[in-house]
Amino acid sequence: MDLLVGLSVWSCTRLLTNMTPLMFTRVQDCAMIFPVLVLLVLLLLCGPASSLQRETQNIKNSEDTPKGQKTETVDYSTAQTDKCSYTFIVPQQKNNGAICVNSKEPEALLENRVNRQELELLNSELQKQRRQIDALHQLVEVDGGVINEVKLLRKESRNMNSRVTQLYMQLLHEIIRKRDNALEVSQLETRVLNHTNEMARLAVRYHDLEHKYQRLSELAGNQSALLLQLEERCKQETYSYSTVQERSRPVLPQPPIQMPALSPGGYRPFHPPAYVHHTNNHMNNEIQNDQNPKTLPQPTMPSAAHSFTNEPLGPFKDCLEALESGYTTSGMYLLKPEKSNKLMQVWCDQRHDPGGWTVIQRRQDGSVNFFRNWDTYKQGFGNIHSEYWLGLENIYWLTNQGTYKLLVILEDWTGRKTFAEYAGFRIESEADFYRLRVGRYHGNAGDSLTWHNSKQFTTLDRDHDVYAGNCAHYQKGGWWYNACAHSNLNGVWYRGGHYRSRYQDGVYWTELRGASYSLKKVTMMVRPNANTFH
Repeated sequence: MDLLVGLSVWSCTRLLTNMTPLMFTRVQDCAMIFPVLVLLVLLLLCGPASSLQRETQNIKNSEDTPKGQKTETVDYSTAQTDKCSYTFIVPQQKNNGAICVNSKEPEALLENRVNRQELELLNSELQKQRRQIDALHQLVEVDGGVINEVKLLRKESRNMNSRVTQLYMQLLHEIIRKRDNALEVSQLETRVLNHTNEMARLAVRYHDLEHKYQRLSELAGNQSALLLQLEERCKQETYSYSTVQERSRPVLPQPPIQMPALSPGGYRPFHPPAYVHHTNNHMNNEIQNDQNPKTLPQPTMPSAAHSFTNEPLGPFKDCLEALESGYTTSGMYLLKPEKSNKLMQVWCDQRHDPGGWTVIQRRQDGSVNFFRNWDTYKQGFGNIHSEYWLGLENIYWLTNQGTYKLLVILEDWTGRKTFAEYAGFRIESEADFYRLRVGRYHGNAGDSLTWHNSKQFTTLDRDHDVYAGNCAHYQKGGWWYNACAHSNLNGVWYRGGHYRSRYQDGVYWTELRGASYSLKKVTMMVRPNANTFH
């Protein structure tokens, strides 16, 4: 019985030894190994287990006993006859090597030696399998960590890819934006170059026109001097001819002379005798103040041959004094303001109620160019019977001898007439660039001059406005520009009213018809202020 159990254990261990490597290499072999392990456990729990333990103990005792000493072996097989027996069916195993059996040794030693060798092999295989299992556990743990790291790396890679895509799109948008900005900058540079070239061409043209104007001014001055010389020669010839005629003519008695009554201003109105038809009129209807003063004729007092007393019969300080002296007809008069030794030719308007208006500016047909320089606006220019500007210096002396008011009469191309009156009007001296001072407004044309109050006069060559550029270049005239104008009565005279121009440079009064409507007629005139409105 013990031999059968030993053979069974040996067969099981051999089977387990042969099948153990496959157990860890193939999962499907576990189903075959599991019944064998169950049977081995049952065998160990039953009788054979005790015999196996006994045999193991005997092997240990034999190892501990010296070689010369015999070991006593007790045979328990006879005593245990009532125990059950087991029959194991195990797979057939091929023996590849030779089996050596020492027939001389006892059967018990042979069994012990076989069992010992098998147990050692089984222990070694179990330890080897345990080490392999530990290695597999370590590999599984390492592989699990690696897999998690790979997953994290994949997630980070996806995040980095999305971030790189966003950065690429931002870079692409930035490149497109910079390209658009570069294109706009190039377009602006091209426009600036074009405008610069245009300004250069206009500057060259302006200089050419200025030279032409200077040459024409010099020519006009020469012509004026020539005319003066011719007039003097005519005077001398006429005087010599009249002297010869008087000497050859018999002397006739003259009728008594009637002296005219004195005017309220202390002057006698002058009426030339009817027989003096050769007397030359010293007043010229052309404003000559814009020419060279050395070549201009100086206004003179009426000749003593035509007066009846030694008292002066003129000139007047303003047109109101001429009206009060009995001159009620509108026309050309000679004025000499107080505190000034200058004589000026003006147009006195005695028709507008209450009369006594001195015209300082008139626009009516566009016959005179008002785009002039500073010196021309200072001295005055134009034709008294048509369009003219009295001159800033003359207006200064005229309006600073008392309190004057301003009347502006406006007429559009439909024949509608309106007016704007200001209770106070005067300008400062040239040291303050003829700064404008106006008072309270009254009228039906709208107030378009108060905005220019306290502003200095500006021309194309003297910029005194508050605008960054020169308003005179845009408005094509001279005026008390602010930044730039609500009124431009010295602008370009356009026919028909509405005009097309790059700038608002017409003769306009903004509150009346707007800045894009050029008026037909404009008259500016002043009168001493008696606290009465027109």
